[in-house]
Amino acid sequence: MRFALCNEVLQPLPFAQQCKLAADLGYDGLEVAPFTLAADPMALKDSEAAVLRRVAEDHGLKIFGLHWLLVAPAGLSIVDEDAAVRSRTVAVMQRLCELCALLGGSYLVHGSPKQRSVPAGSSRAQAYERARDCFAQAAKAAAQAGVIYCVEPLSPRETDLLNTVAEAAELVREVGQPALRTMIDCSAAGQAESEPVHALMQRWLPTGLIGHVQVNDPNRRGPGQGDLDFGPILRVLRDAAALGQFPGIVAAEPFDYVPDGPGCAARAIGYLQGVLSGQEGHG
Repeated sequence: MRFALCNEVLQPLPFAQQCKLAADLGYDGLEVAPFTLAADPMALKDSEAAVLRRVAEDHGLKIFGLHWLLVAPAGLSIVDEDAAVRSRTVAVMQRLCELCALLGGSYLVHGSPKQRSVPAGSSRAQAYERARDCFAQAAKAAAQAGVIYCVEPLSPRETDLLNTVAEAAELVREVGQPALRTMIDCSAAGQAESEPVHALMQRWLPTGLIGHVQVNDPNRRGPGQGDLDFGPILRVLRDAAALGQFPGIVAAEPFDYVPDGPGCAARAIGYLQGVLSGQEGHG
């Protein structure tokens, strides 16, 4: 199992310092939010992406993937009734697939709740249909770039569209493209699902529809900073990775940084490595 840190946790440090700190803490790589790299990620050139990849590699890290995809540029939506807005959003999604590959990543996590919540004047069914069309176009770009595009289920407190793994999996099946999958965010799953997170993983990982996992507590802090027991979760992930049901990359994605970003990152990796090493020690 390899552990990634979602890099916005270390803002406002420059990217090279983020890499150094993450490596010093013991992370294997970063999961990058594009808005941390540039005010408008669409302005990033291929050559600039290559430089960022080398910076991470020079620190012994890999950029595993991207997340928080539609924060910038402003005005994006996969559910807006205006087809021009959706078209511009799809263009961003497609370019991010290219950037992910250039950075050395293998997956993208599409959360971005504000950019997919049902807009006023539209029904949930209309929003779902528009979102599905955008995801289908992104999946084609992901396939061309050789990466996986993951639809992230999020809790109802964040968005009113695609809240459970079952809902996201249904969309993935409807699109029917291998480069499109869903994923499990432990914080969201702990809030929105009716079964324990580890049981949810046991049920869904064998389907081949889960492309990624993010670890965080339902209280939105880092793993080990709340009530969720990650022992059973890491055990399921370890076994699934051994069976080839899961890529083996686990990203720490806290939202509430306690005591601060670097401190939260340090506690998360210490907790995760401690839990995992304890499990390995007991076979």
